[in-house]
Amino acid sequence: MPFVTRARRWIWVAMLVMASFGAAAQRVEGDRAKAEGAYAAEITVTNQAPAQRNAAFTRGLVEVLTKITGDRTVTSKPGVGQELRKAGEYVKGHDYRQDEGVSASGAPSFRTVLVVRYDEEKIEALVDTLGLPVWPQPRAKPVLWLAIDDGSGPRLVGLQGAAAARSVLDRAIERGYRLGLPAGTAAEQALVAAIWRGDTAAIARASQRYAPPMQLIGKLYRDGKGGWTADWIMVDNGKVLSQWSKTERDARRAMASGADGAADALVKKYAKPREGAGPAGEYTVTFTGLRSGDDYIRLMGYLQKQAVVRRIVPVTASPDRLVLQLELVSGVEGFKRATAKDGVLAADEGDEPAFRLR
Repeated sequence: MPFVTRARRWIWVAMLVMASFGAAAQRVEGDRAKAEGAYAAEITVTNQAPAQRNAAFTRGLVEVLTKITGDRTVTSKPGVGQELRKAGEYVKGHDYRQDEGVSASGAPSFRTVLVVRYDEEKIEALVDTLGLPVWPQPRAKPVLWLAIDDGSGPRLVGLQGAAAARSVLDRAIERGYRLGLPAGTAAEQALVAAIWRGDTAAIARASQRYAPPMQLIGKLYRDGKGGWTADWIMVDNGKVLSQWSKTERDARRAMASGADGAADALVKKYAKPREGAGPAGEYTVTFTGLRSGDDYIRLMGYLQKQAVVRRIVPVTASPDRLVLQLELVSGVEGFKRATAKDGVLAADEGDEPAFRLR
């Protein structure tokens, strides 16, 4: 059988090869079992079995990527799902913590928390390789002007009543930023009427003593059907970025929607891919150094594993040379970045993208 014919046959065989992903991480023991910073996560698990641990690694990686990008839909971005299946490869260390509490019946209760620390360098490389938008640090801390009416009249939530706003404050932290509360002075309490009618100008004037000039204005009230409705306005430097409402049976869930909507508005305005990430698209790429059918299989299997590669279409094949059309999520630069660390491909100099199989 001529070499070219055999090569083409191997190309199509290789297209059917599915990459298998392994997830392995070494447990790190330590006396500080607490997640700190954007590259760590805490996940509640039911036991310490490997299956639970690996599933928690995936959930933690989603949390970390969400914090870095600010995007709660980050798992739907091209290439992300593929990397989540090998989340363990991004883990730098992990440990367990036992939290003690009290159940509804008053009896002691315990939960196991897996604290995972991810490799910052690997996470940053992943974000850049996939061309994910990044919400820059440090991030602004909007002032939360929240009025709650449980049926006895609206009241402003100030610093002294922070516990009442815990669900929205905690949700903001999960999204990678923080909300501040006004002091709750008598003058500020008098602004409840302005909050209720959505007077953003009045709230902006009252916020001049706080920095930055960014406000999340919300009112939470019973909807008359046994649930709760929250109406929100996100204001940045006097400009309304977004308005939304959320109705839930649980007041805490309705309240938490404020943090999500504010983050979505801020990400839309401020998050951008870092410089160096190429545009997504289809690129014709030449590969050389293929001397046997095994080399073709090795190359195609390797390309199948790359999260930056969405689709592969063979164009031409000849001895030692294969031309493919690759659909890439972050351009040739992203492809170079993704493959540089493995030692499988070497980028050739020239105007057209070309790589040599090592």
